[in-house]
Amino acid sequence: MTEVKSERLTVPNDEGMVVFLIGARANRWWQLPIVFGVARAMARMMRELRQDPDAGLLGFESYGGRTTLMVQYWRSLEHLHAYAHDKEREHVRGWRAWVRRWSSGAMGIWHETYLVPAGAFEAVYHHMPPFGLGKVLPLVPAEGHRRSARGRLATPRSR
Repeated sequence: MTEVKSERLTVPNDEGMVVFLIGARANRWWQLPIVFGVARAMARMMRELRQDPDAGLLGFESYGGRTTLMVQYWRSLEHLHAYAHDKEREHVRGWRAWVRRWSSGAMGIWHETYLVPAGAFEAVYHHMPPFGLGKVLPLVPAEGHRRSARGRLATPRSR
């Protein structure tokens, strides 16, 4: 079990990042081989990325159901694109399998990409285990200028 942190914490926002949302939807759940094939392909990609910190994935959170959601935090758009297009990596293999075998309509896939510049995000965690950005960026006390959302988003001049 992950330790709950009782103090009010936040994350520094002095570097930008990419937030990548990706998921799938089971349209015909009874076609389980396709559902399982897509799920296994994603599991292989995530295992590969966890084993290679230089690939640029900072961390992720996953949520299941008929429509799945995975929130991924990437160091940069260049890192995300390099991984997605590297023919030696699992994503290209998974994408090819999708095109050849799984794009019958039994499953839907989706993604959204957000470029987040430095200073343009804030977070706070209180009585929480490390979660979201707090799992991938260093946690620091939410004190001083970091005490409020306005302060966490303020530029150094406006503090």
